[in-house]
Amino acid sequence: MDAMKSRLRDLYEGESDRAHRFRYSLLVFDVATILFIVVSSFMPRAPLVENLDVLIGVAVLTDFVARFAISQHRWRELLRPTTWADIAALVSFLAPIVGEGAGFLRIMRTLRLLRTYQLLDRLRSDSDFFRRNEDVILAATNLAVFVFVMTGLVYATQHRSNPAIGNYVDALYFTVTSLTTTGYGDITLSGTLGRLISVVVMLCGVTLFLRLAQVLFRPNKIRHPCPACALQRHEPDAVHCKACGTVLCIPDEGAY
Repeated sequence: MDAMKSRLRDLYEGESDRAHRFRYSLLVFDVATILFIVVSSFMPRAPLVENLDVLIGVAVLTDFVARFAISQHRWRELLRPTTWADIAALVSFLAPIVGEGAGFLRIMRTLRLLRTYQLLDRLRSDSDFFRRNEDVILAATNLAVFVFVMTGLVYATQHRSNPAIGNYVDALYFTVTSLTTTGYGDITLSGTLGRLISVVVMLCGVTLFLRLAQVLFRPNKIRHPCPACALQRHEPDAVHCKACGTVLCIPDEGAY
């Protein structure tokens, strides 16, 4: 048992090439799972979709058990939102729940993207594109996660009582028009819960949307901590830190 935990800990937390490849494969699995969830949310339930649900659920359960087994603070792990997102996803994937009402639990799987942020350091070292566009990628990821989670929540709470929300497209349409403050008014959420959901979509969605716009249009800078004052961002061709004047040695490939 100890040997198994040691091997798992090396795969999940180690710095070997095998460990890095393993974590990249988990990232690919997460992205593929999310794409499946989004696409299947707009499809009628069918035996093929339910069988794929079970296969993905078994893979998610295996990953969850492995992470929990090597965790040194298991109770703290249980308090993390991503842990409960995994548990919610497991319920919807493996429990005998049939119908679109389980869609919200399946959409919760998108919160797992937040956990893949542990790969940031490796992505920075492996990908020049990621280093230069890290803030844009993370801002877009946060916005996409929010949109799909709120779409699932809107559908799960409204599709039985609100005739305007007949499918996930309607819920997605409402979410996007609300967070962009377009507000056509052809779809509204009724009741106290519906109004509260609308408030959350507008406040949080607009904040994330403005954050994405901010990083898209601000001057291009790269992340390189100053060794003296720890200022994180500098112009790509900076020679001195603009905060303290320390000489910087920013690696580049001669593109500037």
